[in-house]
Amino acid sequence: MNEVLLRSLTPSVLGILVRRGADFAAAEDAVQDALVEAVRVWPADMPRDPKGWLVTVAWRRFLDATRADAARRRREDLLDEEPAPGPAPAVDDTLQLYFLCAHPSLTPSSAVALTLRAVGGLTTRQIAQAYLVPEATMALGVPPAEGWGSISRAKRTVSGVGVSPALGAPPGRSLGEKSRARGRFDQPGDVATVLRVLYLVFNEGYSGDVDLAAEAIRLTRQLAAAIDHPEVAGLLALMLLHHARRAARTAPDGSLVPLAEQDRGRWDTELIAEGVEILQAALARDRLGEFQAQAAIAALHADAPTAEETDWVQIVEWYDELARLTDSPVVRLNRAVAVGEADGPRAGLAALVALDDSLPRHAAVAAYLHERDGDLATAARLYAEAAQKAPNLAERDHLTRQAARLNARRCR
Repeated sequence: MNEVLLRSLTPSVLGILVRRGADFAAAEDAVQDALVEAVRVWPADMPRDPKGWLVTVAWRRFLDATRADAARRRREDLLDEEPAPGPAPAVDDTLQLYFLCAHPSLTPSSAVALTLRAVGGLTTRQIAQAYLVPEATMALGVPPAEGWGSISRAKRTVSGVGVSPALGAPPGRSLGEKSRARGRFDQPGDVATVLRVLYLVFNEGYSGDVDLAAEAIRLTRQLAAAIDHPEVAGLLALMLLHHARRAARTAPDGSLVPLAEQDRGRWDTELIAEGVEILQAALARDRLGEFQAQAAIAALHADAPTAEETDWVQIVEWYDELARLTDSPVVRLNRAVAVGEADGPRAGLAALVALDDSLPRHAAVAAYLHERDGDLATAARLYAEAAQKAPNLAERDHLTRQAARLNARRCR
């Protein structure tokens, strides 16, 4: 069974059904049924036209479901005739589906889940495994206080939003203008939302049988192929540069390895070279955005042969650009670390004073800078405090070990 082929065909098959008049939720269910049938049938009888086969089966499932639903009887005039057999139209609806899945009414988590299923072709089970939640929870939803929106609720939210045939757009148009020209929805998510969703997928890493970081890169490559815009390229470059360091991020026992201590011989030089090339082409267009700025910082880290040779002065300058673009307190927190490396720990601590100490990882940054400044008692206390607030077990263990290490040094 060619799982890669099935996943690559999912967006276009779904788009064809929506263009024929199916609402998004019903079309997505029908496509999932067709994928299950393909897994059962194809190993013994592979069709000559896989995409046409999926469209035919999905459309039949959609018609069956529609006829069984009395509330939709009034739509049967539109849906009752099955299209004539033949090759499926070569129209790529992937771009429209990206924007539909980034509907402004969806929570970020619901948008991520819907993108992975509708565009990525993952099953509900695979998505649930990746996020370490029960399959029923992912499919049907949980109370809002628990954080996860459901695929079902997400589909209901966007079910009335239609997709128009893809339209061309002059190269000079902005990304928002081009996306609106290519596919007009009732309330499409903008490109910033689409990129944010993809970045959220990437940051989830991987677990179970789905590697979400690799999946995010695959989806972002699709988007970059469909949209010629520097920020899409910037996000792809950022993902590649971060992913290149993945093998060196953890020790054999699973513990985190800080950037300065990583074995740079384990970094993927091909991914780094590709990311740098994509970034340079994007920056040359002189339309700087936040993902390009983040990728530039990652590229400077990747370019340094050793941690000691990192160009921290230039990294601070890029953080200044990033802060100007986003006005994000998290960016300013990371900038304080860079200032501490470029101008000394006391300069970093001075930059930290202006920031809210309730920020995520504020205590960890303060601990690091105090340790660099020689104040081991304060650093140990802050590392212990940061460990209590850590968002995951690996980070909590790392910070706990840092506190223990400093306390041991103080007792000698």
